[in-house]
Amino acid sequence: MGNAQKIVIALGGNALQAGDGPATAETQLEVIRKTTEYIAEISTQGYEIILVHGNGPQVGRIVLASEAASDVTPAMPFDVCGAMSQGYIGYHLQQSLKYALNMKNRDVPVVTLATQVVVDENDPAFQNPTKPIGPFYTEEEAKVLTEERGFTMKEDAGRGYRRVVASPIPKRIVEIDAVKQLWDSTIVITCGGGGIPVVERPNGCLEGTAAVIDKDFAAELLAEQIGADTLIILTAVEQVAINFNKPNQQNLSNLTLAEAYQHEMDGQFASGSMLPKVQAAMKFVRANPSKKAIITSLDKAGEALEGNVGTTITFA
Repeated sequence: MGNAQKIVIALGGNALQAGDGPATAETQLEVIRKTTEYIAEISTQGYEIILVHGNGPQVGRIVLASEAASDVTPAMPFDVCGAMSQGYIGYHLQQSLKYALNMKNRDVPVVTLATQVVVDENDPAFQNPTKPIGPFYTEEEAKVLTEERGFTMKEDAGRGYRRVVASPIPKRIVEIDAVKQLWDSTIVITCGGGGIPVVERPNGCLEGTAAVIDKDFAAELLAEQIGADTLIILTAVEQVAINFNKPNQQNLSNLTLAEAYQHEMDGQFASGSMLPKVQAAMKFVRANPSKKAIITSLDKAGEALEGNVGTTITFA
């Protein structure tokens, strides 16, 4: 794959499941098959690709299923549920992407790497849960879950209420050396769901913790550590907007670091949706002033890499 442009692609939830379809593995696989056709097309353009995906809805369902069956079998710890989601989403992605590549006569291996990501156990995020997981609920259902199950529930960008858990900042990708070794020859699916969150003990032992790391921040850390040329964050909309869903909504094609920061300070980006994407993009270009980050929709990803659509964030 040689001297090709290196890109880290962060896949949003809409690339993994249909918002209006049943939350089944079969439905997810159907959506992922369509998703990987777009990814395969980007690969044929000559880019070297690493994939990071979210797991908010999936890990939430795994936790719910595990807790619901606790009278039959002990419930799984939260970090184990995260690892399970990483495994089955990665399996769907690598199976579908390999087929899509084969259909384009592109013989590139695809592998999923179970990835641990170190977080700080004293991260203030553990005291202020913000990461949405699982399905959407009405306000009434959310109140019941808060009272009966002790869940922390928050309204999520006008779409309903969801359970939220701690979302600490990723500090270190444990398997980064393996990713680097595979990088030139293989499409690696890594840091799934933001990575399995672990804390490091004084003796060097790693221990799982109850959290979901934001996949956009994990993708940003990964992009920094492997020297990616571009971080591309895929979401449900084609461009970042200010005054979103208002009569004076304005879509943005280009943003400098200073402009993005000003919009953030003005409260333009919703914390449950666009804010972490913009923050991750800003962090990447701040650390790599000659490089760029792109936020766009899955179906426009290829065009966005050519600079034709999407929102491109640059240092200046």
